[in-house]
Amino acid sequence: MKLVDRFAATTALGLFVLAATELAGVSPAAAQSMPQQGMENMDGMGGTGGMMRPDAAAPTGIVGGMNPRKGRLMPSITYMHMSMEGNRDGTDGVSTSQVLAQFPVAPLSMDVDMLMAGLMYGVTDDISVMAMVPYVWKSMDHVTGMGARFTTKSQGIGDARVIAGYDIYKGGGHSLEISAGLSLPTGSTDERDDTPAGPNQVLPYPMQIGSGTFDLLPGITYMGQGGDWSWGGQAGATLRLGENDDDYAFGNVYGASIWGARRWTDWVSSSVRLSGEVTEDIDGADPRLNPLVVPTADPDLRGGKVLSLGLGLNFLVPRGPAMGTRLSVEGVVPLVQNLDGPQVERDYMVLMSLRKAF
Repeated sequence: MKLVDRFAATTALGLFVLAATELAGVSPAAAQSMPQQGMENMDGMGGTGGMMRPDAAAPTGIVGGMNPRKGRLMPSITYMHMSMEGNRDGTDGVSTSQVLAQFPVAPLSMDVDMLMAGLMYGVTDDISVMAMVPYVWKSMDHVTGMGARFTTKSQGIGDARVIAGYDIYKGGGHSLEISAGLSLPTGSTDERDDTPAGPNQVLPYPMQIGSGTFDLLPGITYMGQGGDWSWGGQAGATLRLGENDDDYAFGNVYGASIWGARRWTDWVSSSVRLSGEVTEDIDGADPRLNPLVVPTADPDLRGGKVLSLGLGLNFLVPRGPAMGTRLSVEGVVPLVQNLDGPQVERDYMVLMSLRKAF
């Protein structure tokens, strides 16, 4: 599936949602006059206990925080595109010639696309379980010291995730959820492609689809609402449980986000999110890779810290046959990057998701 095709499909979904909201013809004042309990039931969501509203959902880059009510299912589909270009060491940019002074091959850019199918179930009004399975496409451009350019590609099913969430507090426009999950090693760590070194070569760490390890996924999410505003915060981690069959483990990842959102009508809201992420270097090393050839094969050049800004839009169908359908879009750009480099730096990321509770 080409990138343009994926964007076109998601845009078509967005147009459908917008058309449905226009046909619904519900004003913000009318929505606010409807009984709160009725609106909760129509949306089928837990969370802060407020009315069905577009900003009741967290920005697209946040996993969890909004759960279906007891006995209800919420399928979702999420698309992500991440673009990386240029190299960085610490907080400073590094030219291609500087990378080639240290390695025979320099990475130039990398694109990652992911399509994730998810399904959430409300065990009770306060407890939910969620399963997510991604399909991932990766592409990386390189140049050699002799000036030859080449591209490596990989794709496949990534690591599946199962997460349980529990609302330890919910009331007065506020909710606090704790979550625990497990990432399963369903993604490949044996991706190969042709390179100047020969055909069917094992690709470096960033081009692998999975981790090869079972990973713990603890998290905590707070959400609040008041008037036309909503806000929240989330902290979580990915903790590796031992090494994979190739004698290494990707570094632990620690992340946190805070956000605020503004409801403009009963069907659209906007959000601003600030997120930070700390990634540790790889523990161990894949014996099939030579860390002296290209920086992406060096396990000590995979960590870093990134502070990012996300701007998002949430659309909600408030009435009609598609009532409760949510389309969310978020664009994310890095503000500060401090990388164990030389390492390809982030450029931007786009996320889109569609979901509805039944």
